[in-house]
Amino acid sequence: MRILIAEDDPSFRRLMEELLVAWGYNVVVAANGNAALQILQAEDPPKLALLDWMMPGLEGVEVCRKVREKNEEPYTYIILLTAQQSDEDLVTGMEAGADDYITKPFKHNELRLRLRAGRRIIELQNELLAARDTFRTKASHDSLTGLWNHAEILEILTHELSRAEREEKCVAVIMADIDFFKKINDTHGHLAGDVVLRSTAGKMHSLMRSYDFIGRFGGDEFMVILPDCSLEYAAAFAERLRLSVSSDSIDTPEWRIPVTLSFGVATSNKDRLKDAYSLVNAADRALYQAKENGRNRVEVAPCDGSIT
Repeated sequence: MRILIAEDDPSFRRLMEELLVAWGYNVVVAANGNAALQILQAEDPPKLALLDWMMPGLEGVEVCRKVREKNEEPYTYIILLTAQQSDEDLVTGMEAGADDYITKPFKHNELRLRLRAGRRIIELQNELLAARDTFRTKASHDSLTGLWNHAEILEILTHELSRAEREEKCVAVIMADIDFFKKINDTHGHLAGDVVLRSTAGKMHSLMRSYDFIGRFGGDEFMVILPDCSLEYAAAFAERLRLSVSSDSIDTPEWRIPVTLSFGVATSNKDRLKDAYSLVNAADRALYQAKENGRNRVEVAPCDGSIT
């Protein structure tokens, strides 16, 4: 684990570095408080820090206070090194956000135990952060395909429409549906159907721009959101998606299954299709038209959302 030593006394700093290296730490050093703060506020800072209270520039307690003001994750466990002995001084250090303190001179084993405690707290916090991220992903993503789930993709669409209205831009929506998916399940089984869903989702996701969105709308239906996108581009992009999926059969454990999709495309505009319901409904009607016209094709909704 990386650890910062902020100490202005060169000989004491060198002694500390030798100790910590011997204990298995990857040591970063700073000779003053300003350098320490810069290191702790950089990208991927050390998770442990030993800060001398009295240093040139910013004192250790001020460095600690400024780090805590940022309130960034992951957490940095800070131990103050101090010759201060009064309760008032120690309370000041802890109120500034220090997690622990050790008074000079100190016993090596005492420091080692304090660091071990700090390391354990960091490990526990990392486990909590990983668990939180897992729960967030489960709440917002479809478990089978890994795409945004129904509720989240609609929330994203509402947000993108609001932003587009402020910036006087448009948003395109593509609704996609796997052709004859029920037949795939009935003929090859639901496990093969799951493979088809995952593979189809992966092929489409690989073509998205970094600021596009794709979600599983339900069953075998997908929604694609293209911010700042014209109807012509959206239709051409839907055609790329169609060709990407249909160009090659999907491998399952027992079968190679040919898969095609039908697409409906609609875009928002100033006068109509400004809300999520209207825009999705227009794209859905275009998708239905694609199904009626033979499947494995792209249909585009007129700007007023109607389908003739």
